[in-house]
Amino acid sequence: MGLRVVLAEDTVLLREGLRALLEGFGHEVVAAVGDAAALTAAVDAQLPDILVTDVRMPPGFADEGLRAAVELRSRRPGLAVLVLTQYVATTYAFELLESADRGRTGGLGYLLKDRVGEVREFVDAVERIAAGGTVIDPEVVRRLLRRDRPLDRLTARERQVLALMAEGRANGAIAAQLGVSPAAVAKYIGAIFTKLGLAGGEGHHRVLAVLTHLRNGSWPRAEP
Repeated sequence: MGLRVVLAEDTVLLREGLRALLEGFGHEVVAAVGDAAALTAAVDAQLPDILVTDVRMPPGFADEGLRAAVELRSRRPGLAVLVLTQYVATTYAFELLESADRGRTGGLGYLLKDRVGEVREFVDAVERIAAGGTVIDPEVVRRLLRRDRPLDRLTARERQVLALMAEGRANGAIAAQLGVSPAAVAKYIGAIFTKLGLAGGEGHHRVLAVLTHLRNGSWPRAEP
């Protein structure tokens, strides 16, 4: 069964292109709007499976789309949200993701618009988020990994696994991409959490634990 989607994008050509793309894969775009007020009204009226929205929308072209998405999730905890933007702004990504740690159950995603060029990858992300998953754009992850020197304590393979974890990949998908066994992936993840002093977890909590510590730099000091 296809998903019911509310699409919020102020650029008409991109909005209609996304509509055609999603409908071509069997999903129903129940509303396609161009500003934050219409976004909120459409979600309230249509009760979609997922909201796909830009960050910067009319009237101010600041962060209206993101603000509307966060506010809607505060009222509708099961609402899945995919933020689709041209900006690599880790602050926006964290603001959205942190709403997953306040009792919300819907999936979350933050992707760059360039991902729309990879059609099957984009649609797969929409479907994973609607099913409750978390998907973070690899470029956001790479910028975080470059910023935090404490990650130097990880091996090269552990850094690969961490990056894939932060993208929301399950252990089986990580194993397939790296050409190793699921048991090996579980071992790498155990080592990562031990070295970085993080608690384990599943789903949102696993992703949030990784990204929150990347953002805050709240790492344990290495023993002398």
